Formats: sequence, C-alpha cells, structure tokens
Amino acid sequence: MRYLVLIYGEELASPPPPERLAEVGAAYEAFTTMLRDRGAFVDGDELQPTTTATTIQVRDGRTLITDGPFAETKEALGGYYLIEAADLDAAIELASACPGARWGSIEVRPVVAVPGM
Repeated sequence: MRYLVLIYGEELASPPPPERLAEVGAAYEAFTTMLRDRGAFVDGDELQPTTTATTIQVRDGRTLITDGPFAETKEALGGYYLIEAADLDAAIELASACPGARWGSIEVRPVVAVPGM
C-alpha cells in the first residue's frame, strides 16, 4: 500500500548556517537511501517556501486566486515522500526515521488506490 509522508516544520525567516544545511541535507540523504534500500521509496521532494504558494478556489463558477497558502499556521508543509509499506504500522516505522520528525511533525496518510491508475 502507498502512504504519503508529509513533512511539516516551522519556516525560518532566514536560511540556516551552511553547516546546519549540510547536516540536514546529509540526514535526509541517509533517510532517502534507507527507504530505497528497503524498497519503500516511490517519490519525494522538498517544497518551495509558502511565500511561493498560490491558493485556488472555485465558488459559484468564479475562480478565486490568492497568493500564499490556504491556511496560516506556525508549521508549514515543507516536503513529502511517497512510500510503499505493508501497512500503517510499517509506514509509521519508516516515517519515524524521517529527520523532520526531530524538529517538526510528520503526517502519514494512506493513498487511495484508484483502479486502473
């Protein structure tokens, strides 16, 4: 079964020091390698900051476009992994190794399997 691992964290006002970026990058590289080694990795990416987001709503046939994310929250969606896991317990075990769990929150959601897709 496929699960989406959503990585939430506080967006920083300025970039962290280069050594911190290198440390975080190495941690994510190790996590991605672990997922690949276990055959669980399907896809994953880091997202641009919420300042680049555009929210679209269609109401009464009119398209409303707003700059920024849909919700204003302290923690923002910063990236995701799409993984394969036998069940929710296995997905939680894999997701708990995600570096972002140490300073933010990880949300695990099963993906709806649509026949023929």
